[in-house]
Amino acid sequence: MAIVLEWIKALHSPETFALWLSQGGIFIVAGIIFAETGLLLGFFLPGDSLLITAGVFSNPLNPNHVDGITLASLMGVLTLVAIIGDQVGYFLGRKTGEMIYTKPDGLFFKKKYVLQARAFYEQYGIAAIIACRFIPILRTFVPFIAGVAKMEYRRFLKWDIVGGAVWINSLLLIGYFLGQTEFANRLDKVILLVIFVSILPMVVGALKKTLEGKKHVSS
Repeated sequence: MAIVLEWIKALHSPETFALWLSQGGIFIVAGIIFAETGLLLGFFLPGDSLLITAGVFSNPLNPNHVDGITLASLMGVLTLVAIIGDQVGYFLGRKTGEMIYTKPDGLFFKKKYVLQARAFYEQYGIAAIIACRFIPILRTFVPFIAGVAKMEYRRFLKWDIVGGAVWINSLLLIGYFLGQTEFANRLDKVILLVIFVSILPMVVGALKKTLEGKKHVSS
């Protein structure tokens, strides 16, 4: 468990990530993005911050630029991987079906994550396929729930491609342009800001649900 926690901590370190990127190249980022989008146990992986960091290090004007890593290669490979990952999640959902709701909580798996994704999907429908890309945890579970709900596959695929392309390319571009500014020297703070903005919708949603519950009880 301690090793896993240390590894997760390392993922949030720009210096460590730069080292991994120089050693493993684009495959390091691709593996993490696939695990977060396609494997339910990858929900804890910091996809947003990694994409921005990768974008920063792909800028040749950045002093920490990693040789062999270009913005174009990151965009092409990671967009494809993010889309493939969601297809894995979708078909896992179709195959598993309602059994997921009876799965007991484990070290990483929590039933509440599935229920949150289901509520998000039921509330926003097809828009959830795009919006969930920018919300940690939900981006892992919403494609799975779409499979459980047996959303028409062609419809899911069409909007998932849009969501995947927008998510990957927008965050890579943000990182790329930050890479040639003074913010690149404060990357740790930028990552903290990205994490805060990413989880903000979930925090607001939880607070709204709590307030509505209290209002219902008082009435």
